[in-house]
Amino acid sequence: MSHAKALGKSILLLILIVILALFGLLWFDYLGLIQAKHVFTPVYKMVGLQPQTSVSISSPKSMEELDLDNDRYAKRLEALDVRVEELDKREADIARQEENNTQVAQELEDRQAAQEEREKTFNNEVKKYDDRSTNIEQIVSNLRGMQPTNAVAILSAMDDQDIIDVLRKEQALYASSGSMGSYWLSLMDSTRAAEIQRKMANKPTSLD
Repeated sequence: MSHAKALGKSILLLILIVILALFGLLWFDYLGLIQAKHVFTPVYKMVGLQPQTSVSISSPKSMEELDLDNDRYAKRLEALDVRVEELDKREADIARQEENNTQVAQELEDRQAAQEEREKTFNNEVKKYDDRSTNIEQIVSNLRGMQPTNAVAILSAMDDQDIIDVLRKEQALYASSGSMGSYWLSLMDSTRAAEIQRKMANKPTSLD
């Protein structure tokens, strides 16, 4: 009988130890000193308690590690801010460069348009000169095929500049074979002929 009582006391003592151990674990877990929440979560819910989720710092080494982590995080944030400033500056530089490029492109386009206009004007002047030169050459050919008196009558009806152009063209084409320009002038009115010769002497060779 005494043996059964001793066994019962031992069992009760073990049960008490287990209860105390569980209660200690439960309390340490609630305080956040150990991690046993997955085991005691149903117990927390039954008694209406919220388990401690924060991790306590238990040693100076942990505090040093936390400070180092904070420093690293602060340095990363600072580096990130510097990077953002660099990107903003680069973006502004690119925007200014694009604006300059657009301005240069517009200037080049304007210059090209002006150059094309000058070339067009020059080509028109050349065509005008070629057309007039061809017309003057044809007039010279016609006049040389006429009687001198008829040719002089036609010349006398022209403007002074046209007469000068005709005489110069005739001289250029037939200088080696016998020019009629001097003879035509001799048949013209002396006053008109003198004025034409004066202009020919003073004005450079031109068909304008």
